[in-house]
This record gives sequence, C-alpha cells and structure tokens, in this order.
Amino acid sequence: MSSTTQTDERESREVPGELRGMSQGALVRKRFLGHTGAIVSLVLLVLVVLLALTSVGIGPIKGWWQFRWTDTPPLQNGGRPTLQLFPFSLGDHPFGQDTVGRDYFAMTMRGTQISLAITFMVGAISAIIGVVFGAAAGYFRGWIEAVLMRLTDMVIIIPVLLIGAVIAYNSKAGVLVLGVLLGLTTWTGMARLVRGDFLSLREREFVDAARLAGASDARIIFRHILPNAVGVITVNATLLMSSAILLETALSYLGMGVRAPDTSLGLLISANQAAFSTRPWLFWFPGLFIVLICLCINFIGDGLRDAFDPRQRKISLRRMKESGPGRPDAAGAAPAVAAPARADEAPRSGPAGSVDGP
Repeated sequence: MSSTTQTDERESREVPGELRGMSQGALVRKRFLGHTGAIVSLVLLVLVVLLALTSVGIGPIKGWWQFRWTDTPPLQNGGRPTLQLFPFSLGDHPFGQDTVGRDYFAMTMRGTQISLAITFMVGAISAIIGVVFGAAAGYFRGWIEAVLMRLTDMVIIIPVLLIGAVIAYNSKAGVLVLGVLLGLTTWTGMARLVRGDFLSLREREFVDAARLAGASDARIIFRHILPNAVGVITVNATLLMSSAILLETALSYLGMGVRAPDTSLGLLISANQAAFSTRPWLFWFPGLFIVLICLCINFIGDGLRDAFDPRQRKISLRRMKESGPGRPDAAGAAPAVAAPARADEAPRSGPAGSVDGP
C-alpha cells in the first residue's frame, strides 16, 4: 500500500462517520453550532444590539422607550432605579436617573450604541489593513516583506492610548475619528499572524500545483491561500473588537474620547465617578454592559477558533461509551483485532489455560 493511500485512510479514520462527505463550510457551521458558549454569547450579543438600537432609536428614528438620552424629566425617588424582578416591572426609570435627572436607561443604551459602533469599526479597519500587509509580506517575501514588517514594527512601538488621547482631544469629528484612529493603530497583531500563516501555506503542495497550472499571484492569494487562513483572521478580528471597546472606555474615562452631548459607556463611568459611594447604580449598569459585550465577543471568538481549526476537535464520551467493543469508535473506525500470522496457524491452549504461540 502506498504512503498516499495510508495517509488518506488515516485522515478518514480521524473524521467521525457523521461528518464524512460534508463540505468545509458545513463542517465549520456544525462545529460552531455545537459550541454552547459561542451560541449563547452570540444570542446575548444580538439581543444587546437590538435592545440598544430599538430602545432609543438612531438619529431621527425614534425608539420604543419614552425618554431620549438628552431629556431631563423631574427627579423621582432620589434617582434610584425602578427596575423590579419580583414581580417584574421596569417603571419609569429602570436604571435610575443621574444628578441632572436624565433617564439612565436611555443614556446607557446610547452609550452602548456608540461603543459598539467604535468596536465594529476598529475590527473592520484593523482586519483589512492587517490582512493586506500580512498577506503581501508572507507571500511575496523579499524587499516587500522587509518594508512592510519594518513599518509594522514602527506602529507597534507607538503608545496607542497616548496617541489616541492626543488626536481625539484635538479633533471634533467624535466617534468616526476615534474609530478610524484606533483601527489604524491596532492592526499590527493581525498582520504578524497573517504573515506567519501565509509563510506556511505558500509552501504547501496545492499552492505549487496552482502555480504550475499558470494561476496568477492574485488568484493564488484570494482563491487558494486566503480561504485557508480565514480561521486565524476571524478569531483575531474578534479579539481586536474586544480590546477596542476597552480602549474606547479608557479614552472616554480620561475625558479624551467621546464628548458630550453624546455619550459612551466609558464616558458614563467617568462622568459619575464622584457619585460612586452615594449612587453606585451609575456604575453598575454601564460596567455590566461593558463586561457583557467583551465576554460575548471573546466566547464567540473561542467558538470560531474551534470551528475553523480541525485540531480543536472534541471527542464525545457518550459516543465512545455507546460504541462498545466490536463497534466503530468515536473517530468512526472499527477497533483493531489481532490476527494470527498465517491462516493455517491457530493459537494452542496451554495447560493452565494460557495461549501458546505456534
């Protein structure tokens, strides 16, 4: 039996029987849907996004909540939250009111909108720049790699928080400038990871076959190498998004991020830091949404990593127990059974019930 046939049989045994014959997209989707933490986090993140968008609306589009983040109704019950769990009731101000009287639920939802917008902007910009730089450096090598990697090293040493504070403080464009700025300074990790992946993939046999078939460099990159690196790109993009919301929170906390009359989750915490001992709910709700968004994005990234990386395959203990002796095991292969050396030879029983060789 040739080595190629042996390799094919070994890979076939490693794939569970119910997954054989499925396309790569179907395999990724099945693995991701089987990751409980990622699915729960995805559902929670979608619910947070829908709640933030529909409650206070976007721009001229009004939401279902009765107050806007700029409204100042009369202060009720000292600004304490009216949210009740048993029996469930939102009340007029479920998250309470700030010292001015503004509804804190509306302000938190608006802050969630701004923080999510910056997060997705940073993820998209960083992913695009990092993939372009990393793919070009890893595939073409030579002077292109040297120039791009030295540029990447220069951006790495820039203190993102300091530069972001200086530019955001002197800029009046607000959210758009802050999102673009953070995206232009956080792509270096993506570029280095994509470069390493491309350095490995460009030496594979399918790339040599495509090159011998006359495929252009652009076709090899976009049709053959990039689809195999999508797992690294997707996972790192989610990590960039999770770090982006923390960077935005830090800048807004320092007063150099989002400016009033607009608001963000970090700005809400910064504006009410003096009331921590007297009105702690002004910290609870923005902080809760920051932690919830970061955890959801991280768990989704963990699920995408397990889905795209075949080495993260999990073995079902229940399937192993149900297989039993003589049945296919968890990997879909029948257990090996020892056979005599020749067909005409059979084991002989010894005096004490032992089995003697021929």
